[in-house]
Amino acid sequence: MKTENNRSQRQLSRLPKSRKRAGKTRRLLVNLRRLVQCLLILFLLFAGWIVFIQWKVQRAPQMALPGQVDVGIVLGASLRKDLPSPGLQERLDLAIKLYNQGKFQRLIVSGGLDHNGSKLTEAEGMRNYLVKKGIPPGSILLEPKATSTYENLLFSKQIMDEQGLVSSIIMTHEFHSSRSLNIAETIGLEQPLVSSTKSDVLFMPYHEARETLAYTKWEWTKLLLKVGL
Repeated sequence: MKTENNRSQRQLSRLPKSRKRAGKTRRLLVNLRRLVQCLLILFLLFAGWIVFIQWKVQRAPQMALPGQVDVGIVLGASLRKDLPSPGLQERLDLAIKLYNQGKFQRLIVSGGLDHNGSKLTEAEGMRNYLVKKGIPPGSILLEPKATSTYENLLFSKQIMDEQGLVSSIIMTHEFHSSRSLNIAETIGLEQPLVSSTKSDVLFMPYHEARETLAYTKWEWTKLLLKVGL
C-alpha cells in the first residue's frame, strides 16, 4: 500500500507545470467573476438608491394651505455680505406673499452664522430683509443657531413650544421640500405643512445632486435616531 501511495505521489509530481498554471488561472477567473458580480450588484443597488432619492427630491409635496396657521417657518440659506442670497430671497418673498395673504401672523426665520465672512446670522439677515419689505419686527421670531435643515426645524419647534404655537407652514424651495417635510414629521411637528417655490436663480443640477447626498445623510441619521444613537 505504501508503495502504491509513493507511486501516486510521484505521478502527481510529474504533472506538467502548464496544467498547474491552468488550474491556478481557472481559480483566478472564478474569483474575478465573483468579484465582478459583487461589484455589479453594489452598483445596481447604488443606482437604484439614487433613482429613488431623486424621485423623492423631484416629488415636491403639493399641499392645500388652510386659512391660517399659528406660524410660518422660513428655512435659512446663505447670506452674501450680510444680505440674503438670491436663492434665500426667493424663500423670503414666498413668506411675504403668504403673510400678506393672512396665512400666518408670526414668522420664525431660522439659520445660524455662515462660514463665508458674514457677520450676521442667516436669521438676522432674513429679519432685516423682511422688515425692509414691510413685515412688522414684532411678528418675527429669530432662531439664530441652526446649521442644518434638521437643526432649522428642531430649534424652530423649540421656539414654537415656548411660544405655545402648534400649526405651521414651512417655506423653502421645491427641491428641498420633501426632506424638510420628512424631518418635520420625524421631530414631532403637528401636521406640518410645506409651501415651496421654484427657483429662477439657482443652478438646479448642482442643488438637486447636493440634495440627493443630503437626503441620503438624513435617512442614515433618521435610522440612528430610531435606534437611539
